Amino acid sequence: MTIRIVRLGSPRARGEGLRIGTVRRPPRGVPKAEFAAWDYYDVWFPTLAPSAELLKVAHAAETPEAWTAFLKKYRAEMAAPEAVHAVDLLAALSHTTNLSVGCYCEDEAHCHRSVLRELLQAKGAAIK
Repeated sequence: MTIRIVRLGSPRARGEGLRIGTVRRPPRGVPKAEFAAWDYYDVWFPTLAPSAELLKVAHAAETPEAWTAFLKKYRAEMAAPEAVHAVDLLAALSHTTNLSVGCYCEDEAHCHRSVLRELLQAKGAAIK
């Protein structure tokens, strides 16, 4: 059993399991009933998404320094008890079922899901 870190909207991998959207907002222009059919997500879980204010910082980060500042602030948000419990839960579930978490960003290296990967690894998640 594993957890995958994915780009929402990309084709699902065989055996990927439940797809969890760790995004602040649902996909635009897609009927709610079709989120899963269009390979976005099965369950929306904004608890692990950057705050709305921090999303603005991320989208404006055009330099390595600005991106590093975003990462630092996002890690601080993820240190909140609710986020820590959510990461703990996903890490534990990764040992009993296949699931995936993701975001819309094309490049994982320039996306909050790169931090999610690190946080899950630190909690002992089985990551594919």
